[in-house]
Amino acid sequence: MQGNKGVVIGGGTMGTHIASIFVANGHDAEIVEPDEAARENLEAGVIAAAHEIGLGKSLGNVRVVASIDHIDWSDAYLLIECVPETLSLKQEVFAQLDKTAPRHLPLTSNSSGFPISRIADNLETADRMVGLHFFMPAHLVPCVEVIVGERSDLSVVDDVHAMMDQLGKKPVRVNKDIPGFLGNRIQGALMREALALVDGGYATFEDIDTVVQYSFGFRFVAAGPLLQKDVSGIQTLFASQSTIFPTLDNSTEPGPTIQRLQAEEKFGMRSKEGFYRWDDEKIAATKARYNRDLQSALDILRDQDI
Repeated sequence: MQGNKGVVIGGGTMGTHIASIFVANGHDAEIVEPDEAARENLEAGVIAAAHEIGLGKSLGNVRVVASIDHIDWSDAYLLIECVPETLSLKQEVFAQLDKTAPRHLPLTSNSSGFPISRIADNLETADRMVGLHFFMPAHLVPCVEVIVGERSDLSVVDDVHAMMDQLGKKPVRVNKDIPGFLGNRIQGALMREALALVDGGYATFEDIDTVVQYSFGFRFVAAGPLLQKDVSGIQTLFASQSTIFPTLDNSTEPGPTIQRLQAEEKFGMRSKEGFYRWDDEKIAATKARYNRDLQSALDILRDQDI
């Protein structure tokens, strides 16, 4: 990597956690956050997340600015956009970067669903624009998807992939720019069936969470789904799919439970109710346990890579 600074556009949760990856590796991070109140505690949030990564390196510096016009481009080797998931906003940001960011700098988007090809549509330097999708919490979940856009220069894709590897992430290349990429499409199929089982009266929310966390989900730290089926036998997989597939849900719209929660603005912890009911004490305890367990899982995966 030429340079020692990552630039992040957007200082929300994802932007904070992504910036901390640079800082935990001893690199500097420059964050663009237009909201004055959000800027106040942004540096502290980045430093706290960097400590959670636990690499034991000297931390890099954090600089927070109010707009793209105030970015110091010197020593920057990568830009990651993390603004809210609104296509028009992302297109506006990339149109500005297209004209202002140094030509050598790869421009990437952490969009969880919008193809980079749509975000970069009609832009002059779309060849240096690549999808770069992290999973929450981005500083602890190792995988990051590197998505090839319709006009992405493959050498830029290779460079971004190598950067993620050097920063300690587990990059996966997505060869075609498809909505949802890999992880969210697989997760989407699971969520559709899980909620169809709830809507059909087959199980409660608690039952679904238990069976995923304590059965096949438990195995995923040790092996992905395809490797696991090589262990258990593809003949068994073929037999089970032949029986189960005709009965799976194939809805093309969100089901009744999600429709109801959305209409009632029950968005989970942020509104104190979603699939479960929440209060401040329960939220704090659950988040602490969640991060602690993710850190333990990360330690296991790091040991596998040694």
